Amino acid sequence: MEVENHTVLSQFLLLGLSEDPEWQPILFGLFLSMYLVTVLGNLLIILAIFCDSHLHTPMYFFLSNLSFVDICFTSTTVPKMLVNIQAQRKDISYTECLTQVYFFMFFAGMDNFLLTVMAYDRFVAICHPLNYMIIMNPHFCVLLVLLCWLVIFCSSLLHILLMKRLSFSVGTEIPHFFCELAQVLKVANSDTLINNIVLLVATALLCVFPVTGILFSYSQIVSSLLRMSSSVGKSKAFSTCGSHLCVVSLFYGTALGVYLSSAVTHSSNKSTVISVMYTVVTPMLNPFIYSLRNKDVKGALGRLLSRATSGP
Repeated sequence: MEVENHTVLSQFLLLGLSEDPEWQPILFGLFLSMYLVTVLGNLLIILAIFCDSHLHTPMYFFLSNLSFVDICFTSTTVPKMLVNIQAQRKDISYTECLTQVYFFMFFAGMDNFLLTVMAYDRFVAICHPLNYMIIMNPHFCVLLVLLCWLVIFCSSLLHILLMKRLSFSVGTEIPHFFCELAQVLKVANSDTLINNIVLLVATALLCVFPVTGILFSYSQIVSSLLRMSSSVGKSKAFSTCGSHLCVVSLFYGTALGVYLSSAVTHSSNKSTVISVMYTVVTPMLNPFIYSLRNKDVKGALGRLLSRATSGP
């Protein structure tokens, strides 16, 4: 079999979700609809927060960043899949594949970190309400987000630099609808021991620390709520945390499902279908969760839409 080094332009074949021609129009319509809903929903959240001065707080600053990241996260994988379905092609170039791997890891990691930062924000708001605006001042909030971007940038770049040393066969088939790092490493012709070790360590560190931070924040929040005598205060605290808890559960639940499915089952089709939940469905549902469960966001969206329909 002819082998291409990383210095030579080569291409991969993305097998997608189904090779059945009858399913292609259905998949195209379904994923196009979900993509448009994801982009529109998250854009509305960003616009509502930007246009409503009542939402210019740390909590909604982080939420607007999460919505932006969700748009980018979905845009990393779905448009290429739609183009391939429409053109009845499966190919993706080596450069496009590496780019997709990089940005997928980047925005998935940013989702992970932002959810942790949002949990810390709720911890400070509920457990230290008098010092909330002092601790979560604008400079500190921007610094937290920039730090998240920097850490994920370095981590994702490291994986790409390590991938550059690998070689692949021409027309290598990837049993997925996008270039996912673990799947790409499986089809490499070179020794991927170092890549797999770095991937394992990075995944452990970038998941363990955020999850630990979220669990610690909510353990302190629950402890504080148990000591709170006011039922109104408890209700308000639960309402501000409810949306975030739903998104966290959805994000980590689907991510865990993808990991367990790939570890337990040897069927790439099942693993690919489950990963759709993680990569497409979760970013699509986030705006609905925040708009339906959060009165402030719901009110801001109502004012934004009424302003848009009433005109100048």
